[in-house]
Amino acid sequence: MNIPFRALQIPSMLYMIIERFHPGQARIVYKRFEEKGRMLPEGVSYLDSWIDEQISICFQVIESNSVEKIHQWIGEWTDLADFEVIPVISSAAAKAKIFAT
Repeated sequence: MNIPFRALQIPSMLYMIIERFHPGQARIVYKRFEEKGRMLPEGVSYLDSWIDEQISICFQVIESNSVEKIHQWIGEWTDLADFEVIPVISSAAAKAKIFAT
């Protein structure tokens, strides 16, 4: 029996990345980003981000089918920040999940 290739694909997940800049490193984070970009590996997509008013914490939404690739990306930045990775779903998906039973 042949299974279509698309049936074997792993679905993408959304992740909330909480990036806490090391003290005094925000300027260097932005300088590296300006010079090298996000440095996302293949299969990881940046969706959006927000920064707190003190410019010390960045909240990013990233999409990927591999949490390992997210950790690969984080490895490019760990000298400047600490990271928390939280798998998330949309509010609409949460509502559908709650009322599915």
